[in-house]
Amino acid sequence: MKFRLILLFLILSVKCFSQEKALAGIVFDKETKIRLARILVQNTTSGETAYNNLNGVFTINAEVGDQLIFSKQDYISDTIKVDSHVPIAVYMGKLAIQLREVTIRDTALTPEKKLAATKREYSRAYGTLANYDLLNMSSQGAGLGIDALWNMFSREGKDAKQLRAMVERDYKEDVIDYRFNKTLVGRITGLKDKKLVDFMQKYRPGYYFVLNATDYEFISSVKNNYKRYLRNPKAYTQPSLTQVKQ
Repeated sequence: MKFRLILLFLILSVKCFSQEKALAGIVFDKETKIRLARILVQNTTSGETAYNNLNGVFTINAEVGDQLIFSKQDYISDTIKVDSHVPIAVYMGKLAIQLREVTIRDTALTPEKKLAATKREYSRAYGTLANYDLLNMSSQGAGLGIDALWNMFSREGKDAKQLRAMVERDYKEDVIDYRFNKTLVGRITGLKDKKLVDFMQKYRPGYYFVLNATDYEFISSVKNNYKRYLRNPKAYTQPSLTQVKQ
């Protein structure tokens, strides 16, 4: 089954490379190096526009010499001139905006620093056993990565992959906790103690929303969910477990 997936991936990749006008790439945050979603890509030469996906990947038709503009709310727009059809990486800087409502974040270690510390602790899983790209892309074309194939099928490689998956899940939860914290939510809603915990458990936001929402969108979401909570505080309450008599 895995070989079939590899074969399918190669066919799709070759098909993508055969489309000479298609330019692909990934958009990152310049400081955190986290992938950015909801980026508007505009080809000012042809007038074509496209949005990238949740993984930050974009594809747009472009000729050599065309000019592309990458834009997103709260980020500085970036302009790139197409030199070739080799996949590119775009790094966008955050735009500093003074908000009426100040977003409060926990003073604990940031998710990025915690992730970096974890990677140092498990350096082998992120070093020699790192999950290299299955398909190596260069100006010469595409080819299979030998390290990727070895790590995919070896027992040690699989264990390292599982460890990295666990670290990734923990990192996403840390990102949510860092922004959706008690100090900020309590200030917005006025809730305290048990009610605050109850509200935060029932209306915990998703990772991609926390990652991409502006401060205004984030605060508005908390306020709207708080109104729903007031209308029906028992919504999303888990039923109590039935005790089984021995």
